[in-house]
Amino acid sequence: MQVVATAGHVDHGKSTLVRALTGMEPDRLAEERRRGLTLDLGFAWTDLPSGTRLAFVDVPGHERFVTTMLAGAGPVPAALLAVAADEGWMPQTEEHLAALDALGVRHAVLAVTRADLADPRHALRQARTRLATTGLAGAEAVSVSATTGEGLPGLVAALDRLAARLPVPDAAAPVRLWIDRAFTVPGSGTVVTGTLPAGTVRTGDELLLMPAGRRVRVRAVETTKERVDSATGVARVALNLRGVAREDVARGMALVTPGAWTAATTVDVRTHFGEASGRLARQMTLHIGSAAVPVRLRPLGPDTARLTLNHRLALHIGDTALLRDPGRRAVAGASVLDVRPPTLVRRGAGTERARELATWPDRPDGAHVLRRHGVLRRTDLTVMGCQPPPGAVALDGDWLADPAHWEALHRRLADEVARNAADRPLAPGLPVETARLRLSLPARGLVTALVRPPLRLDAGRVHGPGLPPPVVAAVDRLRADLAGTPFRAPTADRLGELGLTPPILAVAERAGAVLRLPGDVVLLPGGDRAALRVLHRLPQPFTVGQAREALDAPRRVTVALLEHLHRQGRTERLPEGHRVPADEPSSTEPPSTEDAPAEDAPTS
Repeated sequence: MQVVATAGHVDHGKSTLVRALTGMEPDRLAEERRRGLTLDLGFAWTDLPSGTRLAFVDVPGHERFVTTMLAGAGPVPAALLAVAADEGWMPQTEEHLAALDALGVRHAVLAVTRADLADPRHALRQARTRLATTGLAGAEAVSVSATTGEGLPGLVAALDRLAARLPVPDAAAPVRLWIDRAFTVPGSGTVVTGTLPAGTVRTGDELLLMPAGRRVRVRAVETTKERVDSATGVARVALNLRGVAREDVARGMALVTPGAWTAATTVDVRTHFGEASGRLARQMTLHIGSAAVPVRLRPLGPDTARLTLNHRLALHIGDTALLRDPGRRAVAGASVLDVRPPTLVRRGAGTERARELATWPDRPDGAHVLRRHGVLRRTDLTVMGCQPPPGAVALDGDWLADPAHWEALHRRLADEVARNAADRPLAPGLPVETARLRLSLPARGLVTALVRPPLRLDAGRVHGPGLPPPVVAAVDRLRADLAGTPFRAPTADRLGELGLTPPILAVAERAGAVLRLPGDVVLLPGGDRAALRVLHRLPQPFTVGQAREALDAPRRVTVALLEHLHRQGRTERLPEGHRVPADEPSSTEPPSTEDAPAEDAPTS
């Protein structure tokens, strides 16, 4: 199925054409038929010679019903524009054309009606001149008289060719059905109708009723009065909703796939107008689909603006809408550039935002959006209407990052870690949560993903590549103090003199810059391995005294070393003393006279 909307000045024969093409009466209301004037939307359909079913949304042509006309034409991909041969181009024809052009309608058939009352050539020339500067330039034109039937076969053929040219929408796209009519069927409940532009709606589907965000269930689906299990866009559909009162539904609301659209109250748009956006009224009406929402407009750049909506709309980036100033009867097209725009509170933020938007196309893709946000979940891109860009950095938790932004974050994290170390030399690294806040990241796991050499993560803190200068200096003094006597560990007082106070000692121990044993015994890293080599050269088993003499160490250090090696399983305790097992790996190492591997101590 394809759907077209009528357009044109009042009494130029739109409804008469629809009646002649379909054999159906589009004017539903008794008052419309009595007055011969379309007051509301009418609906009819026919099967074209190709077999394509073509549905019509017949709109009123009177200037007082422009909002109704826009509700019918808004979701429709094509138009049937009527111009009467005996009257020619009229003000409401011009307004309807401007609206169609602003809404992005690029497919139409021009019907010069009432060809039996006047020569259609003058009206045809007028119409072609007006269409030439719009997106409908080149539309096929047909002269027709619904009264005599002249030209009707040609109009049907032109509509058939139009239907064949229309793009085929994605059946798997998320549903957004703009409601253009709601009524109650006795015994069945509330029914809503609308033009489904894409996607598929099925019996039993759960949809969101916007702007309320209420979940509703589809009880039944009809298209052109036929009960079906599902309907795929483009189509005219009627949905019977379960558990929804008639007074809770109105024209301009939308039924949408849950989790697939952004419920937006603020959007940035590109305006398509003959003048700069600053010349537009500050209070306007935004028309999209069948909705007409009051908005407050803030100009940003020459062709960009921020809209604050009166209530939520289900939107995607790239949506096309129309801005209308009823006072001036002026319209402007609007392309939605961002449905989650940044706040503009800093001085100069509006100008900066305008410069950014000036580089964006009318339909920004996922790369533009991700570049602006830096880090987003895949689902965030989905509800904004974008696909993940190919070059995005994929992270755990369904997160995506812009590559340049991700590298900049890594550099900033390194800077924050270095700044934290300079401000708090003895702090055990930068807490992950602090890093998250400083980098304005939405999740702690993103900080973890940023950590890579030379940064390291330990116990929920991010550490830099080196030790704080006070720690490095204290360890260097310890190394000098143990030179030549690697097992004569300093006493507690001497540790203080060397600068190895408890806080500094704790940092050095966490970094592996010292070997700390019970009883405040502090040696250089690798001291236990060096002691094992010395002990292996002793006659086995050996006593504590023999070990103390071989190590040239105080008894407290010797005992601490032996206890440490025993806990590691590298020595055995026997009734007659201690021994190094024959299968101890260190026992196979060649004897070394350098028992203190000072080079093992990390200092930078």
